[in-house]
Amino acid sequence: MASKRDYYEVLGVSKSVNADDLKKAYRKLAMQYHPDRNPDNKEAAEKFKEVCEAYEVLSDADKRQRYDQFGHEGVKSAFGPGGFDFGRDFTHGQDIDLQDILGSFFQAGGFGNLFNGGGGGRQRARDPNGPQRGGDLRFDIEIDFEEAVFGSERQVDLTVNDACEACKGSGAAEGSTREACKQCRGQGYVVAGNGFFQMRQACPICNGEGTIIRNPCRKCSGTGRVRAPRHIALKIPKGVETGSRLRIGGKGESGLRGGAHGDLYVILHVREHDIFERHGDDLACVVHVSPALAALGGDVEVPTPEGYARIKIPPGTATGKIFRLRDRGMTSVHGGCGDLHVRVDIEVPQNLSSRQRHALEDFAAACAPDNFPEARKRQKQTDRFFERRDALRRIRS
Repeated sequence: MASKRDYYEVLGVSKSVNADDLKKAYRKLAMQYHPDRNPDNKEAAEKFKEVCEAYEVLSDADKRQRYDQFGHEGVKSAFGPGGFDFGRDFTHGQDIDLQDILGSFFQAGGFGNLFNGGGGGRQRARDPNGPQRGGDLRFDIEIDFEEAVFGSERQVDLTVNDACEACKGSGAAEGSTREACKQCRGQGYVVAGNGFFQMRQACPICNGEGTIIRNPCRKCSGTGRVRAPRHIALKIPKGVETGSRLRIGGKGESGLRGGAHGDLYVILHVREHDIFERHGDDLACVVHVSPALAALGGDVEVPTPEGYARIKIPPGTATGKIFRLRDRGMTSVHGGCGDLHVRVDIEVPQNLSSRQRHALEDFAAACAPDNFPEARKRQKQTDRFFERRDALRRIRS
């Protein structure tokens, strides 16, 4: 090229660009102009070289400082007498290469099994022959409301995949060992395709294990694990609720080839209660009172988790009135206690005797409209509604 463009201009970034944004710009352009994507395209090849040279300088703190101070002449000696070496693989030391670029690109597009397992960059592959951690397990359990309030202990009975005692989890019969798979040479995967587009997939012979068993264990049929019952003591703390998750470390499935056990996650479901309704750490309940108590006022006992509490009902209390009892609600798993909200419900008496009926009739006869202010207010609102209705009808007619 007759004259070199500014390196920042080549990568399309500002001079204040940070390392992460610089790498992102390089990835994008390298992906666009890489020779594998542009075969026999000399212009793309030149642009790719230009991009790589710019990133080679700007990604190095010392070279970037010299370039910012002296321009291209400041970094000319860094490439030796022959200038920038375009014949190498452009891996930039520990930085990125085409596989890194494509791995990240396809991972973002959903192709998680391409190249390095979809992880982007040079990730170390898991040793298919090494220890493998056991799987985590989920167990759902229903508990009573009282257990959630006061805590309890339960026993969880389940059947899990446990390490085979006969082969110690290896899957191979006694006196034999696992052998490296010849198809994948012990890697656990094979590469299909060529050129620009290659795909790594699990080896169909060893199913990604990297090894095969010529003489499998009879007890576990070569799987290394057998189904076994397990009984686990579970301690339920106070304050749990539906959806609470209890983790019991090391009580999941056993690992393979000496791998660690997985974890057991117990998901709790609290049954509804006849008296209390829960809202977070607060509880709510209803207390039924007679019309006489509501009208005259008095004391009433209400249930709480710790026993009865007495509240004072003022005269003229209406249905729906709510009283709050502080710190009488649910014990929180994080400490402290919620409140109890008590809603008053006036219960209409049933199964009246003759004497009770006469007493109520005398009471009703002695009442005046002023004794029922809410009913009187609603009657006025209703009368006003009908007056407006009749006025509109007259206008329309």
